Amino acid sequence: MSHSEASCLCGAVKIMAAEINPKFTVCHCQSCRTWGGAPFFAVQCGTKVEFKGEESIKIYQSSPWASRGFCCECGTHLFYKVKKTGEYNMPVGLFSALKGLKMEMQYFSDARPSYYCFTNETQQMTTAEIMAYFAKEM
Repeated sequence: MSHSEASCLCGAVKIMAAEINPKFTVCHCQSCRTWGGAPFFAVQCGTKVEFKGEESIKIYQSSPWASRGFCCECGTHLFYKVKKTGEYNMPVGLFSALKGLKMEMQYFSDARPSYYCFTNETQQMTTAEIMAYFAKEM
């Protein structure tokens, strides 16, 4: 686990994450691709995350089990937060100083469009597997 600090593009929101897992995930679901125009590359940051400039964070309830946060000044995507556990998944690109990054998991692998693919060997979860997992979270 690594500790790191980051900010949005305009600097209105500062992030301090105490425990970042360098084994990042990629989500191919339609919601993530619509949100960012591409799959969501995320590092798991647990619950030990602090924000400065919270007044500039807009939260959108994107599913029954999670919300998404972004800077309402510049639009930078800040997090995907699981409601039940309070755990944050944050864009890997926010943390430019992280070392030892490795793609470990791809979510909604069956929803990945045919116009891109990754050669990384990773674990994968399909839509049915994700829905079964989150059924207990709803």
